[in-house]
Amino acid sequence: MQKLLILAALAAASFGQPAFAQPAGQAAPANTAAVVQHKDLDLRTDAGTRTLDRRIWRAVVDICGEAPDYDIEGKNDVRQCRRDTRRIASAQADVVVANASRDQPIRVSSIRN
Repeated sequence: MQKLLILAALAAASFGQPAFAQPAGQAAPANTAAVVQHKDLDLRTDAGTRTLDRRIWRAVVDICGEAPDYDIEGKNDVRQCRRDTRRIASAQADVVVANASRDQPIRVSSIRN
């Protein structure tokens, strides 16, 4: 009976953990979204679009975080997050550059939970 109570307590404790907990040694991303401003850029020029691309990349790196070198699975998750997040943000940037709009900020959000 006492073993059953101990098992029940352990099971309850494990279910009480948050679903977004990170594996040991892996830092959680600082943010899940960022806003990339571009009002100060002339998006009609190559220099303006390159600067916007660098800003988007910095936001993507900030959102997806990093994993320690020994955590291969974590490194792969970060790479995938960066690929997916950058792809979505770049699509938004393409629309903004095409319209040469200076009013709308680009919102970068992580697609992972």
